[in-house]
Amino acid sequence: MRVDKWLWAARFFKTRSLASDAVSGGKVKVNGAATKPAREIKPGDQLDIANSETRWTVTVRILSEKRGPAPEARLLYEETLDSISARQAAREGRQFIQDPAADIHGRPTKRDRRQMDRYGR
Repeated sequence: MRVDKWLWAARFFKTRSLASDAVSGGKVKVNGAATKPAREIKPGDQLDIANSETRWTVTVRILSEKRGPAPEARLLYEETLDSISARQAAREGRQFIQDPAADIHGRPTKRDRRQMDRYGR
């Protein structure tokens, strides 16, 4: 089965084209090596997946051509303990950090631009 199709079926990416772009961009590694979207995977292969800020290390358990509900998709893979703890630590770290752009909504106003110019953007 194609790696991009499996990633879509396992719900790591919302669309198959996003999965294909991620694999082409080097954000997915199969058994530690970068790969192409058409690469065939089989049960037992280890995938390293980077999707924006989230990273997973999973072992393929079952192959599926169809995208099903999330509880069924979780049965397609087994996540490593290191990956689970790293994701949990990252989630807790983001919980206390405020995004600097959280107060900005849309385009800056004339007043906002003047303040940015005053402080050197």
